[in-house]
Amino acid sequence: MKTTVVWFHNDLRLADNPALYYAVQRGAVVPVFIFAPEEQAERAPGEARKWWLHHSLLSLQQSLRERGAELVIRRTPQSLPVLEQLLVETGADALYWNTRYEPQLWTRDEAITRALRKRGIEVRQFPSYLLHDPDEVRTDSGQPYTVFTPFWKRMLSVVRVPEPLPAPERICVPTNLPASDPLERLELLPKIDWAGGFRETWRPGEPNAHARLQWFLQNAVDDYSEQRDRPDLDATSRLSPHLHHGEITPRQIWHATLRHSRGKWTKGIEHFLREVGWREFGYHILYHHPYTQSQPLRSEFNSFPWSDVETPAFKAWCKGRTGIPMVDAGMRQLWRIGWLHNRVRMIVASWLTKNLLIHWRLGEAWFWDTLVDADPASNVLGWQWTAGCGADAAPYYRIFNPVIQGRKFDPNGDYVREWVPELANLPTEYIHAPWEAPQSVLQQAGVELGKTYPHPQAKLNESRDRALEMFERWGKKR
Repeated sequence: MKTTVVWFHNDLRLADNPALYYAVQRGAVVPVFIFAPEEQAERAPGEARKWWLHHSLLSLQQSLRERGAELVIRRTPQSLPVLEQLLVETGADALYWNTRYEPQLWTRDEAITRALRKRGIEVRQFPSYLLHDPDEVRTDSGQPYTVFTPFWKRMLSVVRVPEPLPAPERICVPTNLPASDPLERLELLPKIDWAGGFRETWRPGEPNAHARLQWFLQNAVDDYSEQRDRPDLDATSRLSPHLHHGEITPRQIWHATLRHSRGKWTKGIEHFLREVGWREFGYHILYHHPYTQSQPLRSEFNSFPWSDVETPAFKAWCKGRTGIPMVDAGMRQLWRIGWLHNRVRMIVASWLTKNLLIHWRLGEAWFWDTLVDADPASNVLGWQWTAGCGADAAPYYRIFNPVIQGRKFDPNGDYVREWVPELANLPTEYIHAPWEAPQSVLQQAGVELGKTYPHPQAKLNESRDRALEMFERWGKKR
């Protein structure tokens, strides 16, 4: 019987897992997960994502055991020696995995493929992380896209999303399956337990990903186009961390969503699937422009004079102590549960890069460490979009006013009250701008600016004007 090593990465699931599916068809399977963050350098998982990874691996272990298999776990600085050892120990003659798109892993994967094929090992990769092949969706002139809408239209016209593959009912394993290192050896959980909010909020794992998708389709997708910008409501899918870790695939989401709507592209369905398309667009940009992980897509912004120093203002932003309620609510939500609403991501990013004139790379790095869904494509795409220097970017002069945004998208102040409880007793009229409240109102609400809640670290109009003036001066020098 032929034996295949299946190398798990960010595809921690059994259903719609092509590498696993075709390995099972072939014979015995050795499922392996290798934690080698050194190979990813500065794009190694941040602390929040490591917490998720631990629990996702626990779920995968359980799912494999129910089908007769065991996950072999290894911690190593380099994957190739471990793979070679497992191939020898198990007598496997093939290595399968699902394609990765992170640029820092391309050289590694090519080297592994060459080394093992020289030894006569069958090496195969399978697409499943994206709906589209970045090499195949191109403009009429053969170029990659840098604007979302034409990319989305072309993707819809040329990509046919295949039906998801079923999970194997039973997995055969070789008689000499190696013992696994304990999951704890990966040291993914924090030594100081700061993840209480994560545990209260999230349920990692493949079964929970599908349960959340079904909840969203039954309860929120029909109103998604009207309510998706409301952080005070549970109106989005919250599937991003499940997607990043591969507990669910975009094609599973695609087909489940269209089955729910019976093939109709209602406003809610269309807006939701466009968000799936935005994720595809992020990887399209990353694949064709790998330098964007550290440099702006629009190269002229390399000379823009953002500050790259972790100033006290930056640290206050990280802690949710800016004195701007919508910004502080978002940053505190991020710290507490490792996630924040997309509308709020734009608000806090705009405040940092434009009102405070602090470099987008500092904000992106903070998100990378604190988001459970920190994604190498989506995180950078979002930050460069807001900063005005990336693909399909908002113009630099588009500066989010966090008070107007708050009053529009958190109209009753519920979001701010939840995450900035020291302002909870303020009337809704002032909840997004407490500095506008009369002293008597502040006193009655138990708010003392500068003591119980900070004064704004920058005045909205003055900081906006300063950003526009800097942009104008910079433009003249180019």
